Amino acid sequence: MACSDATEGAGAASGRPPVPSPSPEFLAREKRFYDVVALKRPDRVPVVPLVTQYFPTRIQGVSNRDAGYDHAARFRCLKEAILRFDWDVAPMTGVLPSPSLEALGATQVRWPGGNLPDDAPFQWVEGEYMKADEVDAFLDDPDDFTVRTLFPRIASRFGILEQLPLPPVWWLANMYFPLAWAPVLAAPPLRDLFRALAQVGDDAEALMAAMGGYMGEMAAMGYPTIYVGVVIPPFDCVSDYYRSLRGSTMDMFRQPDKLVAMADMILPTLIAQAVGAARASGNPRVFIPMHRGAGGFMSNEQYAKFYWPSFKALILGLIDEGITPLPLFEGDYTPRLEFLAELPPGKVAAHFDRIDRARFKETCGDVLCFWGDVPGSMLVTGTPQQVKDEVRRLIDLFGDTGALMIDGSNTVPDEAKPENVMAMTEAVHEYGVF
Repeated sequence: MACSDATEGAGAASGRPPVPSPSPEFLAREKRFYDVVALKRPDRVPVVPLVTQYFPTRIQGVSNRDAGYDHAARFRCLKEAILRFDWDVAPMTGVLPSPSLEALGATQVRWPGGNLPDDAPFQWVEGEYMKADEVDAFLDDPDDFTVRTLFPRIASRFGILEQLPLPPVWWLANMYFPLAWAPVLAAPPLRDLFRALAQVGDDAEALMAAMGGYMGEMAAMGYPTIYVGVVIPPFDCVSDYYRSLRGSTMDMFRQPDKLVAMADMILPTLIAQAVGAARASGNPRVFIPMHRGAGGFMSNEQYAKFYWPSFKALILGLIDEGITPLPLFEGDYTPRLEFLAELPPGKVAAHFDRIDRARFKETCGDVLCFWGDVPGSMLVTGTPQQVKDEVRRLIDLFGDTGALMIDGSNTVPDEAKPENVMAMTEAVHEYGVF
């Protein structure tokens, strides 16, 4: 529902209610963002938080528990933060929907108010959810393995799927399928699962209503939503969700070809899902959180074999579909600069956590904009003047090109001081007007 793509005529032609044309403020913020991505000097350095977790709710006195369970409150607090700190975009929230996690009995995630204290952040539970000797089963039939084996391991409600003698799906294509499935569908644990899935559907409906209202309201006020679609790099998908850090690291030595095969197999689906989300939302930007590719996780030789090929293919696949990738390069990416220099110039909004800024400019300055990287530690423990000085150092370094967007190194930390977050905006208005 991006206003930048909508016109009143288009809405009328489709039979939907007309969507207001984008305001001059909306268009100015969109242009500012895309000028930076395209390596053009904008009118001003923009302040662009990529994603938020609990910072907007925390400063409004909303507990982390309520932030996860009350979708409307979460987006209301996010709107108030955008207006308070005068950001140039409407960021998304990375807080997971707690009612859905609770309904499914999620074991791959812990969340505040569920199995964590009310003011704890949600936590990912690292695990080898796919064993080393199960990779072949996944490669042979990923759907069956996922339903029967992975689902029960990541959420207790799916446990029944591991036990039921499910008829083959092709048996549904005849008039007798209710009889064939009757013993399965009548099983109480499966009916409990269906009820849980219905609760997830209700929660999803509430989440989409809150998100849609937020996006529409912010667009009407002149703020484009930074993204809607999210996709994980293929290697991270394998390592995060299936094999774990330990497992995928061992695979590099014990079964390297299978590790590559898994990443290659899921790549087309990841691209298709990301493109589908962008098309459905009308927002041509896709967020790519990155977890395992930074320096320290693997050597450059390993990166070239296991990580880079499928990640580069993901980036190019999105660009070919007219989508702007928004990778968040978490960790130190200085060792990977020569790889990043291979990306198409002016097509990727590259957000950095930690990197040698001077080396980045020398190696990738004519390929990628620089997005970040005010240290999160400074936003939490520093002073407003220290933040302003840091922003000015960034502007001084990239001022000759203007290909710079300001954000925290790993976006805005939950515990950031509001006065330090405000200092980022004040600094760009003071030093970053071209």
